[in-house]
Amino acid sequence: MSEDRPTLPPVRLHSDAELARDALAAPLFARAVKLARWASPDTRVGAGGELVEEQLPLAAAALGLGAADGVEDAEDAAAYASEAWRTAVDTGLVDITDPEDPEARGALGKAEPGEALALLGGSPQDILGLWLEAFETAFADATAPVLDDLGALLGEDGELDFGALDWDPQQEADFLEGVLGNLYLLTVADAASGEGPVPLPALAASMIVPDDMGEPTDDVLEQVSDAMMRLDDQFRVLEPVGLVEYTPVDEALMAEEGEEPVLSADGELDEEDVARYGMVRLTPLGLYGIRARMLEAGVDAPAVGDLADKGADVLLDGIGHFPELAARAEIEQWLARREPAAAADELLDAARGADEGGPLRRLRCQEALSLLGASGAAAEPVVRGRLDDPELGGLARVWLVERGAADVPAPPQEMVFWLAVDTIAAQLDVAEESPELRELVAGLTGRHEGFFESVWRVEHPATADVLEAVGRLHPEKKAAKEARKAAFKARSRG
Repeated sequence: MSEDRPTLPPVRLHSDAELARDALAAPLFARAVKLARWASPDTRVGAGGELVEEQLPLAAAALGLGAADGVEDAEDAAAYASEAWRTAVDTGLVDITDPEDPEARGALGKAEPGEALALLGGSPQDILGLWLEAFETAFADATAPVLDDLGALLGEDGELDFGALDWDPQQEADFLEGVLGNLYLLTVADAASGEGPVPLPALAASMIVPDDMGEPTDDVLEQVSDAMMRLDDQFRVLEPVGLVEYTPVDEALMAEEGEEPVLSADGELDEEDVARYGMVRLTPLGLYGIRARMLEAGVDAPAVGDLADKGADVLLDGIGHFPELAARAEIEQWLARREPAAAADELLDAARGADEGGPLRRLRCQEALSLLGASGAAAEPVVRGRLDDPELGGLARVWLVERGAADVPAPPQEMVFWLAVDTIAAQLDVAEESPELRELVAGLTGRHEGFFESVWRVEHPATADVLEAVGRLHPEKKAAKEARKAAFKARSRG
């Protein structure tokens, strides 16, 4: 793969306005906002900015939590309030004032609405900026150690001994980053289209099971099982911030088996069983959030629309290896900002070139011209002006004929062969050796009598490489042999 290709498929994001509405509706963020508006100079906090114990019932009451929110008792309500308060503090929705005497034992600080609260009345980008900070808080919580037995972690001085924890903060963060990255990939891929949730076993296995492993060993299956249970806890934390939609692991399933769930040795589970092991789906807001983290980390994570204000040269190179649907969406946004004739002229200029990327640029140019639709009539004179261009004359004729244009001159034979080589070269760049490419090769080479006797003379930089590929791909042995001979002649001539 070329180093210039994006490392990830482009993502189709919702508009900032839609995402901002989703952010404000995310349960955890909405609670944080509500508590920020509830806070007053009378609100007392501890040394770390946390609500003191006697304030928690008041905060819970301000949130108005009930059974519909998953709250069963006062303890649950206090936990929800504490979580929302911490998010409000971390995002700046609440400001903490230091105690007057910070050295006094048990000194208390005060809280009040923060300056960031005013940003909620600002632009969608302002709101999304605050939500990203809330996501960071949730991510930190999701990767924090699980303290099931606090007593066992207390040292002789009564303080928590974090060294006794089997917990590596960087390792935990890297693992969850990897899981979210895999989930992102599965969501943005055209084949998946983000339509269905991902089974938790498959997501855990994607991080544990080596790609070249056949049947997983018992040790690997146990690791996958452990990862699933950790992910179950983590997705429960990430769901309230609006990152994912999550169906947790069925607790009854664990009770039935008497142990943590594991993958079957053959990896086969029926649909009902898979659902019981947990299902997760990234929300549109989650796609936005994970991409933002990737960009901050320096990852090339393109989004549809990034190229809409760029030149045609950047567009054609940029969409070269995009999946079909994403490439079409990017082209449509680019065309929407330009007049048809000017767009066609710019695209055709950018499509020229004898460099290695030229064939694919011309293929994408042809696709872009086809999307002009009814407005293409205005571009027809521009396209006709390229009929005599050695590199563009073939695609110009194809476009005009497909539009039903009259008086399209027949191409000279050398242009026909040149276009055949150019077309196969472009497809080799994107389709490699797929069945569809084999059909294209058979169709193009079989359309003209004596094809291989003439094509090796074509003045195209990819002629020899294309003929060698035809020799590998052509379904007929005789034609494949002729292609290999023609490739030898093309190389000898050079």
